[in-house]
Amino acid sequence: MLRVGDKAACMACRNLVSTNMGVRFRVPLQKLHPLSRAIHHRYSGNSNPQRPPHRAAARYFTSMSRLPMRPPKPPPGSGGRGHQQQRNFWAIRLAARLLKLRYILLGSAVGGGYTAKKTYEEWKDMLPDFSEYNWVIPDFVRELSNQIDLDKLTKALPEIEEIVKLLPDFDKIGENFSFLKSLLSSGVSLGSEVKGASGLRLLLETTGDPPLKATDSSAEAKQDANDKQYKKPSDKEKFDQLQEELLRTQLKYQRMLERLEKENKELRKVVLQKDDKGIHQRKVKKSLIDLYSEVLDILSDYDANYNTQDHLPRVVVVGDQSAGKTSVLEMIAQARIFPRGSGEMMTRSPVKVTLSEGPHHVAMFKDSGREFDLTKEDDLAALRHEIELRMRKSVKAGQTVSCETISLSVKGPGIQRMVLVDLPGVISTVTAGMAADTKDTIFSISRAYMQNPNAIILCIQDGSVDAERSIVTDLVSQMDPQGKRTIFVLTKVDLAEKNLASPNRIQQIVEGKLFPMKALGYFAVVTGKGSSSESIDSIKDYEEDFFQNSRLLKDGMLKAHQVTTKNLSLAVSDCFWKMVRESVEQQADVFKASRFNLETEWKNNYPRLRELDRNELFEKAKNEILDEVISLSQVTPQHWEAILQKKMWERVSTHVIENIYLPAAQTMDSGTFNTTVDIKLKQWTDKQLPYKALEVAWETLQEEFARFMAEYKGKDQDDIFDKLKEAVKDESIKRHKWNERAMDSLRVIQHNALEDRSITDKPQWDAAIMFMEETLHSRLKDTDSVIRDMVGPGWTQRWMNWTSRTPDQHVRNETKNELERLLKLHDEHTAYLANDEVTTVRKNLEARSVLVDPVLIKDTWHQLYRRHFLQKALSHCNLCKRGFYYYQRHFVDSELECNDVVLFWRIQRMLVITGNTLRQQLTNTEVRRLEKNVKEVLEDFGEDQEKKTHLITGRRVQLAEDLKKVREIQEKLEAFIEALHKEK
Repeated sequence: MLRVGDKAACMACRNLVSTNMGVRFRVPLQKLHPLSRAIHHRYSGNSNPQRPPHRAAARYFTSMSRLPMRPPKPPPGSGGRGHQQQRNFWAIRLAARLLKLRYILLGSAVGGGYTAKKTYEEWKDMLPDFSEYNWVIPDFVRELSNQIDLDKLTKALPEIEEIVKLLPDFDKIGENFSFLKSLLSSGVSLGSEVKGASGLRLLLETTGDPPLKATDSSAEAKQDANDKQYKKPSDKEKFDQLQEELLRTQLKYQRMLERLEKENKELRKVVLQKDDKGIHQRKVKKSLIDLYSEVLDILSDYDANYNTQDHLPRVVVVGDQSAGKTSVLEMIAQARIFPRGSGEMMTRSPVKVTLSEGPHHVAMFKDSGREFDLTKEDDLAALRHEIELRMRKSVKAGQTVSCETISLSVKGPGIQRMVLVDLPGVISTVTAGMAADTKDTIFSISRAYMQNPNAIILCIQDGSVDAERSIVTDLVSQMDPQGKRTIFVLTKVDLAEKNLASPNRIQQIVEGKLFPMKALGYFAVVTGKGSSSESIDSIKDYEEDFFQNSRLLKDGMLKAHQVTTKNLSLAVSDCFWKMVRESVEQQADVFKASRFNLETEWKNNYPRLRELDRNELFEKAKNEILDEVISLSQVTPQHWEAILQKKMWERVSTHVIENIYLPAAQTMDSGTFNTTVDIKLKQWTDKQLPYKALEVAWETLQEEFARFMAEYKGKDQDDIFDKLKEAVKDESIKRHKWNERAMDSLRVIQHNALEDRSITDKPQWDAAIMFMEETLHSRLKDTDSVIRDMVGPGWTQRWMNWTSRTPDQHVRNETKNELERLLKLHDEHTAYLANDEVTTVRKNLEARSVLVDPVLIKDTWHQLYRRHFLQKALSHCNLCKRGFYYYQRHFVDSELECNDVVLFWRIQRMLVITGNTLRQQLTNTEVRRLEKNVKEVLEDFGEDQEKKTHLITGRRVQLAEDLKKVREIQEKLEAFIEALHKEK
């Protein structure tokens, strides 16, 4: 049905289309048919709401198309002109009627198309959504389909005529078969003699090839005679022809089969490579053993108090030294991957080997990303060398074997999935070069692995030696007395059969009647001829050839399923997975209980702290330390300069006072004072002052760094980081070296500062006097303290504190009193006592029954004169406060000659300039270098697990570590169990 909108019919009636010249025009309403006008007037306003206007319009539009096409009657009085107009109007009306049919057809097509589209959408909505099942199609198939160019593929395919040519001639084959059937039924003898030329001709005729031309006329005549003699082809020739045709057909199909097998092998390899994106079942099989191996790797590093890590199944390979353990393991792994030696110990630590199926034969260590291609001899040699290096590295100094496990994974086509642990060979005697406890260590390692109740013990016994010399069988029988998880393997059976006089002894061994131990199964294998250069394929061939020709199998002493490493590998794998399925869920429950206990302990002891393990705590401490180091760059220049000036003066003040100021001031001469000061300052600047300044700057940087760390520690910081922060600070300071080039420039700056004597303004003069007074007061205080210690407590202290003087203090006190009387008599006395003055003082003391040594007199005089001189210098400072006017105008006045003030101004200015220079060097260079050193130390500590374990300790850390490990193990086990159930 044609669907139109409101007023569609009337609009269609008004819009007549003219096909003349493709021009459209609009007919006025007055010229339309009366019925069209009625439709227009009736439905233009939609007066009937109950009837849809578009249906009524369509009905009237359809009925209008069925009206008879006859010319209307001319009105009276119109004449011929009216008749001509009537004919013209009739033509137009006929054209409009014809055009209406086109619009009806066009509308029907549009309506039908819309209805079909709507029906298609309804059917499409009814279909289920297959987008969730895209995983069924492997990704590599979708990628391959997107990459294939169908046009190129079509052109590359052969034509049908070429394919038909390749097919055999089935008609000819049918004729040959009919002939063969008739031949056999008629009983014609195939042994009759047939000449070669006729047979050749018959063969050529049968195969359809053109006949050969004769070389001469005699041969042609002979051929005609033979043709007349033998009119029918020979039966033997037909049979030979048929046989050749069958052979050709067989060879052709054999080549086709070989090609298909090769393509199948390549496709299987591609599927294995894409198994993580492709077939779900293959993905589970491949990843199942990897999941289990990850659990064992985590458990090997887990050291907790719950002792549950050794209860997961694994295959433990034990045996006497040189019994062939490594060779058996290599045959199972299908590669010569272990170091080899003749008679010496090669396996020095446990080696965990995870075997799994894969497209390529490769090996990889757990902690390394390098893949070793086991099909290349260079990679095999590199792998053996790497294993040997890891073994030797794991052995500590003074030891022969190690309990540290080396984890290795081997993948390859056809390899059985399992986890094996190769242990060091059991020895009976400790030889030269071994540690004294080597035998006991090997026994303890073997017991530790075998005491796991879910471990499968692969007991390797050398068949070429006497059974009575076996050590490992007694050890295995102690660990598994019932033999419920032991598989016994007898190696070197070829040598045993050759050397033993009675092969029945081998039968007794593989039947479990010779050894006291019991086992699930007994196997006999051959692992080569003893040459390290043998390949795995040659060993397999030798093993198969040996057992095929051996009396042991022919006489029934061994069963077929008990021989070859292939059968052994299958049996061990089945036993391993059976043990895994029986015990893994129980172990998961154990770890779930352990996790609950650890979480309960944490909630009770550390309810408000996050469970951060050692690595997370180290990262947190690292961020705090870096923030503290960055705070050094925020120290203000004024703070740096004040600290540097203060520390610098504390470091050099003693030298300035004792070695420069006092010797020069005690000369009592202005010229001598200035000369002495200049000389001593120059010597001091050249030799000591720059070194002292750099030491002060370096110590200041350390103290500020430590101060910021202490301030951060007081801001609710975790005390668990104290040991780590102290170690980082010490190591950073130890590595930090001051820039040596700064010393030369600092020396020049200090020398120029001390050369300047011009005080430009009164504030600098007053500051120098204040600096001098503070220094002299400090030294006077120190001198008074020394004198008090020399003479002992005074009268007041003795009565108040009930103390008394010692005999030495009593002598010094008497000497002090005598020397003070001398100073009162000679106020301008020099710094040193003359010998006669010393004698006079000693005699005066002896007169008072005080025996004194001349050295004690001089020592006491030095302190008394020092105090006397400092007191006079302080009084001179007070006089110099008004001496800047005389200094500025260079007036010479003995009382106001303030050379000592100028000296202290020079020292003070040198301190200010030095402090400014060191501050610039600190902020611009040394702080950044210290930050760099701190970062390097933190990176080094972060890579050293032992260092982190030593610096971040405590029950809280260990509890968080255990929680993390147990959760990780539980999650891995749950993922493994889920994958295991899916595989079932």
